Amino acid sequence: MLPFVTFIRVTYEEVNQVDPLNYQTSEIAAVYDKYAEMLFRVAYTELLSKEDAEDTISEVFLKFIKRAPKFSDAEHEKAWFLRVTINQCHDMQRKRVVRSYTPLEEIAELPVSQKTDHFLLEEVLVLPEKFKIVLILHYFEELSIEEIASALRISKAAVKMRLVRGRESLRDRMER
Repeated sequence: MLPFVTFIRVTYEEVNQVDPLNYQTSEIAAVYDKYAEMLFRVAYTELLSKEDAEDTISEVFLKFIKRAPKFSDAEHEKAWFLRVTINQCHDMQRKRVVRSYTPLEEIAELPVSQKTDHFLLEEVLVLPEKFKIVLILHYFEELSIEEIASALRISKAAVKMRLVRGRESLRDRMER
């Protein structure tokens, strides 16, 4: 489990803008414990940098604390966190002036479950963005097609097609 204090890096001004009555610290910690690892893996697969992924998670939870969104159910909450994380990753990628290179040896630092084959993960990480994120969410994070569609704001048919095309691309890469 990622320690709660590790990612929450906020400035004095940001702390003063947060309404402390919106959430209790224990509520924030519970939500953090529930989603931090999954969001970190998603951010890491998008950014390929541990530090950038940590910064992304910090920003996501800061937005959660500042905005205090109301969720209709657990699925809505999970979709909100995934969507904000993916958007924050895209923002960070846009801000990069030079695209960095990450050696494959560093990808081994990715905290995935023990049953995950690292070779397969390395192959998934080189796929195009739209296939990569759907495959990661479906197979590594075990989200349903409906949950992925909701989180990415695309249709279920689009998720299914991206899964099919992503698997085909992965199969082609592995046969070479």
